[in-house]
Amino acid sequence: MVLIFLAPANDCIGRGFRMNVKLPPMVIWLTMISSMSSNTIDPKGYVVYCPCMGRFGNQADHFLGSLAFAKDLDRTIILPPWVEYNFPKPTSDQIPFDTYFRVDAVQKFHRAITMEKFMKNLAPKIWPVGNRTVFCYSKSYTGEPGCDAKHGNPFGPFWDTFDIDFDASEFYEPLSFDTSNRFEVKRWQEKYPPDRFPVLAFKGAPAHFPVEQRNLLLQKYVVWSDKMIKKADDLISKSFNNEKYMGIHLRLGSDFSNACKHIESGSALFASPQCIGYRGENGKLTYEMCYPSDDTIVKQVKRAVKEKGINNVFIATDSRDLIPKLKKAMPKVNFAKQDGKSPHLDLAVLGKSDHFIGCCVSTFSAFVKRERDVSGKSSEFWAFQKLKKDEL
Repeated sequence: MVLIFLAPANDCIGRGFRMNVKLPPMVIWLTMISSMSSNTIDPKGYVVYCPCMGRFGNQADHFLGSLAFAKDLDRTIILPPWVEYNFPKPTSDQIPFDTYFRVDAVQKFHRAITMEKFMKNLAPKIWPVGNRTVFCYSKSYTGEPGCDAKHGNPFGPFWDTFDIDFDASEFYEPLSFDTSNRFEVKRWQEKYPPDRFPVLAFKGAPAHFPVEQRNLLLQKYVVWSDKMIKKADDLISKSFNNEKYMGIHLRLGSDFSNACKHIESGSALFASPQCIGYRGENGKLTYEMCYPSDDTIVKQVKRAVKEKGINNVFIATDSRDLIPKLKKAMPKVNFAKQDGKSPHLDLAVLGKSDHFIGCCVSTFSAFVKRERDVSGKSSEFWAFQKLKKDEL
């Protein structure tokens, strides 16, 4: 809960203001409740997990599913830091959730607290050292007893960031994360009541991958922080003078090329349900959709800028930017990319664009597509055209 007071203009001094009014008792009480919120224990329990599968795009998919899981079990979600990899550093970095996104936006959907606040203010009371259990489906493949939840990178560094060691393992087999089934929710709640298990700490995310169709619209509660919005706006202003622009995502790294070679005609891969559909109802996945040729990219951008009447294009890429080829084909179009290597800044700028072209298979593109869907903005995918009903 946030209370905002607007002072009369003549009370404003510089960047702050002074209020010469007495606050009513109710306002004082609400203010106290707000300040105590991070110290108040939720009797219904908590859910926490290690976002340990892949980079940001995969972690974002898992976050939406984990948020839905916590909501369905009616437990507060502990917002984990984002796991980042900065080679050649041998271990992962853990970046607080609110570095990139607003906690209050998540709280509009369900109760939430950052992991930093939980560990500082609540863990000593309800999840103390010596009484911490980690959850996994079954025994670890490493051969070690229990979940072996801290084996390897990023698992070990993630939990070590908060000085967390586990004293016991709990196998939740045969329960599943399909909490759209109310009977499955009941089984979770009966087997792990919050009075005995105040914290459900999972070795990995309690969610399916890719994100389930029913959870796609939860993206509306993932809102960029003010700091990220300012960075994006500054880059847009610098690059395009706040004119209309199109955003494109190029996933052209050699690792992705190798992954795309394993596509069997029509089979799903990574985030591909976002274009071909969760039941393949929109068409079949092809190599060109996964790893488009340079010619495909140039032709599709050329067609889109003409149809949309746009003369600026922002490029986010993990490898080649194709600017020389694009510029040769469209000499009057302004192409730009960020100078740094912040994937989150790329995402924020792509989300704000007037039109977007992304990779059907990429979870990075999927994040942008979901953000645009919930705000009613247009998007398309490389080399993909949705089948008409008479073609199915």
